[in-house]
Amino acid sequence: MTHDDSDLALDPLNDWLRGRHALTGVAPDWDIRDLPDDPAVLFAEWLRAAAAAGVAEPHTVTLATVDEDGIPDARTLILKRIDERGWAFASTRSSRKGAQLGAVPAAALNFWWQSQVRAVRVRGRVEEATPEESAADLAARSAAAQAGIADGDWVLWRIVPSRIEFWQGETDRNHTRLVYEASADGWSRALSGRAADRIEEEARA
Repeated sequence: MTHDDSDLALDPLNDWLRGRHALTGVAPDWDIRDLPDDPAVLFAEWLRAAAAAGVAEPHTVTLATVDEDGIPDARTLILKRIDERGWAFASTRSSRKGAQLGAVPAAALNFWWQSQVRAVRVRGRVEEATPEESAADLAARSAAAQAGIADGDWVLWRIVPSRIEFWQGETDRNHTRLVYEASADGWSRALSGRAADRIEEEARA
């Protein structure tokens, strides 16, 4: 059985959605002439800037996975840490995300800081931490957060990034995108959008 919008009384909702404004935040100044070679360094700068500006829980992130049938799934969780081994998050192996990561060990992260009109996207393969690391992460949680977790069920995973995109919204919709791509020699960078246009204009002046 199918429904149209009027059957479900969705017309008013859809009218409301069409009238919503987006990109209502204020983007911070961003000097794209002095970019770090390591995207983790830039992420740390953006994260600290978001926290200093009062962005609520800037370390929360949407994690996207796929199941064994290739159907995507997403949920919000907490970024645990970043180091040379990857971007870490944790959950139970018995969860849906745990089953999906077991079947397809690849994932993506999406950070969105609306008030700063900024987003960061990370994608790559996923590796499981050692049992000792996972146990240490669980032990660092509060007693209430540990309650009900079966022995050995808590897992710390790391996304080993192959691509990281820094996105900053522009009022003219010519959004600035800085993409880092991993290679055997380190990271390459590609800049597009308003910031790239400004550099070209200044070079011609």
